[in-house]
Amino acid sequence: MAEASNKFVVEIITPDRVFYKGDASMIEFNTTEGEIGVYKNHVPTTVVLAPGVVTIHEEDGEKKAAVHAGFSEILNDKVTLLAEVAEWPEEIDVARAKAAEERAQKRLSAKEEGLDVLRAELALKRALVRQTIVG
Repeated sequence: MAEASNKFVVEIITPDRVFYKGDASMIEFNTTEGEIGVYKNHVPTTVVLAPGVVTIHEEDGEKKAAVHAGFSEILNDKVTLLAEVAEWPEEIDVARAKAAEERAQKRLSAKEEGLDVLRAELALKRALVRQTIVG
């Protein structure tokens, strides 16, 4: 008798495209509560995505992508990430990410009145995630 598959469906969807759809044995990503790793038959839940690297464990190896914000629905046989932005390493402009990091750090260190600190911190996190995924 054949063993039951440990694979489940992973979908990453952005407003402009289906970024990824395939079978995985595990997926790892960041949530607002911390990092999470999901296997088949995980307890169904919904979580808020935080900027970070998503690692999809496929039969042939791992795929990594940068995901910047959104939600994830986890079911026992499917994980769906609804992300504002998702990027493969080859889609990232490193020079642009470094410039964004510098701008965000300058805004945060200047501490100007009226500064949207949360927005500046989020911009910094996105820039760092982009650099991490290509590095």
